[in-house]
Parts: sequence; C-alpha cells; structure tokens
Amino acid sequence: MQTQSWNRPLPQRSDRPTADDGIDVISLGRRVRHLRKTAGMTLDALGEAVSTAPSQLSLIENGKREPKLGMIKALAAAFGVGIDELLGAEPPSRRAALEIELERAQRGPLYQSLGLPTVRVSSRLPMDVLESLVGLQNELERRLDEQAATPEEARRANTELRDEMRSRNNYYPEIERQAQELLTAVGHVSGPLSHHVAADIAEHLGFGLRFVGDLPHSTRSVTDLKNRTIYLTQSSRADHDPRSVLLQALGHYVLGHETPVDYSDFLRQRVYTNYFAAALLMPEKDTVAFLQEAKNAKELAIEDLRDAFAVSYESAAHRFTNLATEHLGITCHFQKVHESGIIHKAYENDGVNFPADHTGAIEGQTICRYWTSREVFDVPDKFRAYNQYTDTKVGTFWCTARTERHSSGMYSLSIGIPYKDVKWFRGRDTTERSQSKCPDETCCRRPPENLSAIWGGQAWPAARANTHLLAAMPQGAFPGVDETEVYRFLEAHGKQ
Repeated sequence: MQTQSWNRPLPQRSDRPTADDGIDVISLGRRVRHLRKTAGMTLDALGEAVSTAPSQLSLIENGKREPKLGMIKALAAAFGVGIDELLGAEPPSRRAALEIELERAQRGPLYQSLGLPTVRVSSRLPMDVLESLVGLQNELERRLDEQAATPEEARRANTELRDEMRSRNNYYPEIERQAQELLTAVGHVSGPLSHHVAADIAEHLGFGLRFVGDLPHSTRSVTDLKNRTIYLTQSSRADHDPRSVLLQALGHYVLGHETPVDYSDFLRQRVYTNYFAAALLMPEKDTVAFLQEAKNAKELAIEDLRDAFAVSYESAAHRFTNLATEHLGITCHFQKVHESGIIHKAYENDGVNFPADHTGAIEGQTICRYWTSREVFDVPDKFRAYNQYTDTKVGTFWCTARTERHSSGMYSLSIGIPYKDVKWFRGRDTTERSQSKCPDETCCRRPPENLSAIWGGQAWPAARANTHLLAAMPQGAFPGVDETEVYRFLEAHGKQ
C-alpha cells in the first residue's frame, strides 16, 4: 500500500528494453513464441532441439533474458529461418505487437510510478483487454507528454481563470465575507493591518509561527498541518510582503483547499488565496469608503490606496480591480509588464485589446510599445505615477503606471480605464498621448522604413535565450516544489 503523496507521476515515456548489443529482448521473445507456436512445438520440444531447459526458453520468450549468439543461431535453425528474420523489428502479428507494447509500457518508469500491479501478458489475455490496456497507456503518455513538452496547460488554465474573473468583475463576495469575519474575530476595526494583527489572526485559527533560515528554496512558506505551525523566512528581498505570505498560507486553510488535482486547480487556489490576503490587508468596507470618497473628490489614485493601507503598488492595483466595478461602476484593466515588453500578468473587463495567442492566452505576449505600460520605462521621473491617454482600435484609454524593481528585473504596473471614466481620476489633465494601431504589424512590430533601408540584412543579433523558454512546466501538484525536501524540513524542525 502506498503512502499519500501530493505529487503526480512524472511524464516519462517508456524506453525500449534492449540488451547491451541493441537486441530488443521483448520483441525477440514474442517472435520466438510466435515461431514456436506456428511450428506446433511445445517448450519441451524446442528445448530438446536447442539443448536448453524449457524454463530458460520461457524466460527468453517473456523478454526477461537475453539469449547469447549461439542460442540465437540454434533457435533460427530449429525454426528454419535466418537470423535476420528472427531478429526482425516488425512484430509477427498485431497481437504480438500489442503484447510487446504492453510489456514495454509496464517496465517503463511511467507505469512503475503509478504503483499499479503488472498484468501478466499471455495468450490467455483477451484481445479486447489487451487493446484497452495499450490504449490507456498511450493516452496517458500522450497527455503527460503534451503537458511536459509545452506550457500549453498553464496557458489554457490562465485563460479559463481570467474568463471566470472577468465574468465576476474580479469580485468574490464569499471571500470578502470570510476575510471580514476573521477581522471581526480579532478586533481589527480600521487602518492598515499590522504584523501583530496578522499574527493574531494566525493564533485565532490555531497556528503558531516560526521564522527559519532554511526554508526549502522552492517555497515562500511551509505549513505543518500536523503540529499547526507555519514556517516563514526573514528574507532581505522585498518581492513579497511577509504579511501577505502569512495570510496566503492561512487562506489555504480558511478556504478549505485540498491538494490541487491539476495545474488549473493550483492556479485557481493561488488566485483565491491572493484575493483572501488582499481582503484582509485592505478590508472591503474601509477600502470602498476610501475609494468612494476619492471618487467624489475626483481624486482617485492607486498610489493613495497604496499609502493608506501600507501595501505595495501592485497589491493596491489588484485590489482596485476587485472593487472598482462592483462598488464604483468603473470597468478597468491591469497589466504587469516586464521591461522586455512581455506581459507577466493581466486582467480586463473594459474591452481593451490585449494581444493574445490562438488559445486566448495573454501572458507571454508582447504589449504594444506605445501603450502606457511600455512608455513608462523611458520616463525619467520614477517617483510619481506616469499618466497617458492611448488611442487604440477599440477606443481611447487613460492609464496610470509606475515601475518597480523585482529580483527578475524591472516591471511596470498599470491600471487603465475607458475615456468616459477618466473624470474621476487624478492625473486626467496629462498632456501625454499616444496612438496604438496594434495588432496591425505596421504599428510597432516592424522597424521604421528609414532604419530598415539602412540596416536591413546588415544586423545579426546574438539573442539572449532564456532557458525557461525551452523548459517544461514544473511537475507536481505544487509545481516545482520538491516533496522530499519539504518533508525533510518538517521532520528536522518537528524534532526541535
């Protein structure tokens, strides 16, 4: 009986079992059996003909023993065939081909990782059962290979989740309610959520906190459900607010999450726990009141929301998308764009024309260089938000953006709205204006004609190819997390 594990089997294909000299022992064994039965010989009779015990021949026929060259010659002579025919790669019959394929599959790492009992492949195994087993194995390998070969699963999961978020205007009242119940339980009335109150929430839920210096490198926190302890690290990096990391860890518990069944489930849980943490750091009632007051004064600004609740600009921008449509009647879009122009995160319910691939995926696409999220990188003043109007094929949008440095580079963070709602925002008086004709390639995909005339065919760049572009998606229910490393960490700290 296997112990419970969170990781799914690795997508490895079955290798062809061969001897050191390249002989396919399974295929050879099936051919020997086929020739023996065609000749009407028993194992005893064949054993006498080649001077070998029937048990040894049985091992050869089942692909469990490699025959020596002398035995191969003797078998070929007994059947009246050439050595080349005996060692032929083509199975002698369809049934033999299926038997060979099933044997190979059951000896491969994928089948073994499933922990299932092996099926004895014999002449008594019904043909329809044989076909079903081989078909199931091939389909499982195909699906896992598809996931391992490309990030297709992640892209489709992102697209499906973004569709869900758009349909709900990125507002989840059930999570808002759970967050407010916790705030009420610990007596938090108003103002920024301090580290002390975050710790009070953990204590109220029955969890102790421990800061350690050896947290598994692939994790931001580890929750010991057995001993009700959450392990965190005191990192010098500013990428993640320690309050958010703690509240996200608690979110999995409060929201009743189980081990993710696939990447889509993992991604959805991550979005929900991020929402939960934001709803605690910026409570709905207080945040809506703050935004409504700013709207009435026609002074809405993401940086003011950031400062009022002591969160990052990115967190404030995300939270604005949660509440703007539901409570302020304002549709919007959000972008997190790398300095290379690649979209890292995005959301919209205002009809903006984000670039997308054939699956509808936005992440990984290049944003138009004339959009605010790209123009902001060239603005000298990094202290204040950069505001710009952009005329697009689907209308005019006003956007406000800032840049922030993370461990993986510089990113722009921007919130955009349709022109009709700009009257509510500070920065609406900007004179910065740009025009985007994307997805028309003449907009920014092709270089200007004057530069092409000078340099066309005269430049050969050495591309900085990132290895992650060729990598498969990390495996496991929690992608990239080493299960053994986490268990060893918990075992070591549980004894302290």
